[in-house]
Amino acid sequence: MPFPPAMRMFVIFAVAAAVLSSCQSRGPSAPAAERAALPTMERVAMNANACWFKSGDAAFKPYRLAPELNSFSGRPRILAVPRNSPESRPALVVQAEGSPARLDAFGPLMSGDTGERIRSDVLRWAAGGRGC
Repeated sequence: MPFPPAMRMFVIFAVAAAVLSSCQSRGPSAPAAERAALPTMERVAMNANACWFKSGDAAFKPYRLAPELNSFSGRPRILAVPRNSPESRPALVVQAEGSPARLDAFGPLMSGDTGERIRSDVLRWAAGGRGC
């Protein structure tokens, strides 16, 4: 028994709509919340504390961690400050901004081999890696 013309048109449109919707590209998805500045810097702070400061790493022995994650400027950051003079100028600043987070690290500790190690550690931790 053939379909009536109105029903045939409905079936054709329904099939065409299904085919077209499956071919459409999806727009870019919103960045995952864990890639925003604050969660990124929380991961970096936790790993930096364990791997650099609590482990007794010689490069960080004269310093202590000063996290400043609750930032009204939208740039959560961590600082490496002199152990016996925390009000002094930081030797290292690692900060993030935006979503996805854009990282920046600067200060005297960023020179030489220590700087390269800091850079690779921070990038690994920001991407979700763990451990020293």
